[in-house]
Amino acid sequence: MGMRADLMARLRVLVQTEGWTQAQAADRFGIAQSRVSDLLRGKWDKFSLDILIMLAARAGRKVELAVN
Repeated sequence: MGMRADLMARLRVLVQTEGWTQAQAADRFGIAQSRVSDLLRGKWDKFSLDILIMLAARAGRKVELAVN
């Protein structure tokens, strides 16, 4: 759950930093605008880790998992 929350927060910051509207983010991520709304509202229970990694990749970000 921690990885999902962290990745979700990073995607939210990305959207804000880039100044994307929800529609622009939806286009970039390849998902519906309503899903972007869920992402920005922090509804982590609606996103699997796999989906969040896919969204990050679609936004041109590289995701690396580190094991302590």
